[in-house]
Amino acid sequence: MNPRAILTVLVAFLALDLASAAATDSHDYAPDEYAVIRDGLAPNKRMSLASHGADENYKGEFHVWLMAEPAHRKLARLPGIGPGGILDTGPNAYHASWSADSRHVAVTYRSDRHVVELNLYGVEGRRARLMSGPSLFKDVTSRETTRGDDVRRGVPEFEWKGTRRFLLRESRLFVTSDAGFLRTLGRYGRIGDKRDDGSFFVEFSAEADCVVLPGNRYRIVDLRVGKLGE
Repeated sequence: MNPRAILTVLVAFLALDLASAAATDSHDYAPDEYAVIRDGLAPNKRMSLASHGADENYKGEFHVWLMAEPAHRKLARLPGIGPGGILDTGPNAYHASWSADSRHVAVTYRSDRHVVELNLYGVEGRRARLMSGPSLFKDVTSRETTRGDDVRRGVPEFEWKGTRRFLLRESRLFVTSDAGFLRTLGRYGRIGDKRDDGSFFVEFSAEADCVVLPGNRYRIVDLRVGKLGE
């Protein structure tokens, strides 16, 4: 994973079905409006995550904030979300998945119409810090995706399995003309249809059990081939 610990993912939340959610979700915010995102209230009811962005006159920048509850008071801006690298500004386009002890939270959002991103945070006191660890794609290929990779879809899943353990699935669809790209994926890759220009689709799918470590890190415990062809 890159230093910002951003994963291209689909959380089990995905009631945000990417096919039906192709349209951009925009929202004009009132100056004092901090709208709680989907499932944004922490289990302990003492914190929430809320979005705030530009008003109807395009004043202000979009960010997601850690809030104190029930006062609904700003504590800190979450690093790594906004104002750039986002597709939507509506609060319902952002989804939180809190651990049961309210000490960690995964936030998902779209960076493109068919690509969902996830930031995993450690929450302590008045701060939320990005957690670092490898994506499953990097664990397989020893590199992250780059702008040179033609990623057409990012549809993984994230699920807490305890306060320190989670299940991560990653499914990505690429278009490439590099025959060697499929070899780098090994058994985690599957070739798809050939295109008129000679390029072809390649699917990547993997799943892993992961564990949270001290110092706002996580590691992959058990990596497995995901469900290819779905």
